[in-house]
Amino acid sequence: MPFLRSTAALAALFALPVAAAAQDFNAAPPNAPDQTPAFEGQTRAPVLADDIALETTVITDGLEHPWGMAQLPDGGWLVTERPGRLRIVSAEGALSDPIGGLPEISAGGQGGLLDVLIAPDFAETRRLWISYAAPAEGGNHTVVATATLSQDNATLENVQPIFAQVPVYDGDKHFGSRLLLDGQGNLFVTLGERSDVPIRDSAQQDDNHLGKLLRIDAMTGEPAEGNPDLGLPEIWAKGLRNVQAAALDDSGQLWTIEHGPKGGDELNRIEAGKNYGWPVITYGVSYQDEPINDGITQADGMEQPLYYWDPVIAPSGMVFYRGEMFPEWQGQILTGAMQGDHGLVRLQLDGDRVAGEGRHLQGIGRVRDVDLAADGAVMLLTDKPDGELVRVTRE
Repeated sequence: MPFLRSTAALAALFALPVAAAAQDFNAAPPNAPDQTPAFEGQTRAPVLADDIALETTVITDGLEHPWGMAQLPDGGWLVTERPGRLRIVSAEGALSDPIGGLPEISAGGQGGLLDVLIAPDFAETRRLWISYAAPAEGGNHTVVATATLSQDNATLENVQPIFAQVPVYDGDKHFGSRLLLDGQGNLFVTLGERSDVPIRDSAQQDDNHLGKLLRIDAMTGEPAEGNPDLGLPEIWAKGLRNVQAAALDDSGQLWTIEHGPKGGDELNRIEAGKNYGWPVITYGVSYQDEPINDGITQADGMEQPLYYWDPVIAPSGMVFYRGEMFPEWQGQILTGAMQGDHGLVRLQLDGDRVAGEGRHLQGIGRVRDVDLAADGAVMLLTDKPDGELVRVTRE
């Protein structure tokens, strides 16, 4: 149902306490106190001063654990719900019935219907892509399908799976998966390593898709031309834990933010053929506070994160800000936080280094996805049983 609700008054009321709290996030003790960064500024960047008053408007609620979104040409939004529903939220906040025609989805734990992406020429072709956990003999796996949306927005047509992760695994964690077009007719797909010991060690092996980042033809799913030699021809990079945040910068360079264990969320600038270390190296510990593998943070042939968080923010969703509403944020990274009520996290870059970090809308809840509206407003999805699509503007 339409649910336009402004929280400007609340934002103004709590402006001073929230600003004060924002200055304290670097004071939180790390989960891995014996680890040290590889270079200055790799973690706990200076807190960014910011006096911009933000207004939040709930466009709609009633979304069950929303996961991904894509803006439609008419200003509405396609939104996925993890239990296995795809809906449209109109620009005015009207929530559609579930769209029909979805493939069979394995919904449970962290699995279900995940990301959604539309083609640049969607207005003419109605082309889109979805990622989801799919049931298979022996368990489940992450699958990517392409389809077209019917003219009446009621159903998916011509649904064609183009990729299925191997191996199948009987688990409910770490499916990935963000989808990004590379501007050359190919699709980047991020994939988790399924979390459990010892299956997570497969992130270092070249005969599977676990803990990998892929680059495939967006229409056929075939390996993209120019991929590196990392075993399976669709693999672009390896050694990743569970990437749920990915974006291209203005040059077309791919950046990701991945979930660490207890400590060790990572920002990486992904390069073809590189190994990003998981689970051999990590700036974190196990959930039982034990070292992971040998407890090391550096190794030959493995890339260092450009930035890491300890304690974690649990990052999900990512954009480089490009818009007129917040010119002060131009070119900066925005990502959602699902841990510790950190809200919207902002990173100011100096080349490939993080020069400052800001946190906004603390207390808004688990932010699963972040995107930009055509007018430069920031759009958020809150991950909860009664999740919301939220529009963030200047007050």
